[in-house]
Amino acid sequence: MAPYFLRNLVPRREKRNEGRPLLEALASLTWIQWGHFWSGWLAWTCDAIDFFSVSLSVTRLQDQFGRSTHDITTAITLTLLFRSVGAVIFGIISDRYGRKWPLVWNLLLVAVLELGSGFVMTFKEFLAVRSLFGIAMGGIWGLAASTALENLPVEVRGLASGVLQQGYAVGYLLAAVINLTLVPETAETWRSLFWTASGISAFAALVRFLLPESAIFIRAKEAERARGDSTKNKTKVFLHETGEMLRRHWLLCIYAVLLMTGFNFLSHGSQDLYPTYLTNAKLFTDHNATVATIIGNCVTNVGNSGGAIAGWVSQYIGRRLTIIIFVLLIGAFIPLWILPTSFGALAAGAFCIQFGVQGAWGVIPIQLAEISPPAFRATFPGVAYQLGNMVSSASAQIEATGAANLHTTIIDKDGKPKIVSDYATVQGILIGVVAAFVLVVTIIGPENYGSHFEKHKTAFEEGGGRDELEDGEESPSASRPNSVRVMDEKRSTPEPV
Repeated sequence: MAPYFLRNLVPRREKRNEGRPLLEALASLTWIQWGHFWSGWLAWTCDAIDFFSVSLSVTRLQDQFGRSTHDITTAITLTLLFRSVGAVIFGIISDRYGRKWPLVWNLLLVAVLELGSGFVMTFKEFLAVRSLFGIAMGGIWGLAASTALENLPVEVRGLASGVLQQGYAVGYLLAAVINLTLVPETAETWRSLFWTASGISAFAALVRFLLPESAIFIRAKEAERARGDSTKNKTKVFLHETGEMLRRHWLLCIYAVLLMTGFNFLSHGSQDLYPTYLTNAKLFTDHNATVATIIGNCVTNVGNSGGAIAGWVSQYIGRRLTIIIFVLLIGAFIPLWILPTSFGALAAGAFCIQFGVQGAWGVIPIQLAEISPPAFRATFPGVAYQLGNMVSSASAQIEATGAANLHTTIIDKDGKPKIVSDYATVQGILIGVVAAFVLVVTIIGPENYGSHFEKHKTAFEEGGGRDELEDGEESPSASRPNSVRVMDEKRSTPEPV
């Protein structure tokens, strides 16, 4: 008999048939629900524009500060390292006080620091501002995902998860377009990219400001006011429930960090130094390298295909099986991504590899939301995501260092042999190893498909840390500690019929 985690990759038929058809559920959404979703999507898009401003400007930053590629990628590493701090700070504030104002202030802080990045004059100043920027940036994902998904009906969340996650690739694409069109036409060059990104983040803050608080927090706050609880008492309850959550779910916390470590290595390993790889190892011009990057990310603009398809598919075959399929696609496309030398073939390879990466990532928002302790849907996914980012923060430097010590000979445009850094081999090995790691972690991990997390208490209500429902009852899967509950359920779950 197959292990339980293989027997239960596909949700039970009765679970898949719950609820309304997708189109009917979409038609029932109110303008506020749509607004919450798209404000979360826009916030996540801004996160990508702001972050990739550095990786798209590596060559210009080298000229500006007189530093090597390895030195410039230190800014990327520091940003990733400090993001976990922001995830803790803004996640706790959001789970304690609500979704609206923490996200508004988070976006405004991102806008200010991105603006400041464009005014620095020395390399030390640049590193300092990007480190602070990492703290601000760290809060965005958890707040954006919880804002976008928790107000939607269960039937829509798989598709919405995929579209939401594609905001990141759309942000990468927008940053690349700005870098291709605006930056070469301005005297400030790379600085104009940072300033434009800052304005977009400020606009996203305005959009969230114009929308109401999440319905779940409106209900919880009204109930607390009816009971006459003070702010001091609610904070005391929040701290107690946080401790209770950690006591019960410490194993799940470790698993989520491992999962997000693998996923962040997949995305950063395939994106951060891709333009540098094309210019150094394939001898592309900066213009052609940017165009190839844009083509690779156009997969997310054709109906947000990668993540949207994966999110939609996951609503029928389950979250983990969908991730497994798209990660296998990544492995299959690695040769096309690194072996060709022509522009067309490499652009096609970038398109295919990003289809797999973005497809696998498209399931992550809903997968994390469903396995998270329900009362901590901003803190738990955000911290897991950013701790994974922190572990993978050296991916750019790993690739740069590996390529600096591994060389190959290619034929340049004049037909002469030239020794170059072998970014292709380094990136191919890294992505292959990481894809295998993600497969293993996904297969052995939990799944809580179709979770009604919106029916649970919030973190400042008594019982929130014990996963209690609004009526005071514990969730059927929350009665045992250490988060083995989902796996235990699988052992006793009958196979699909």
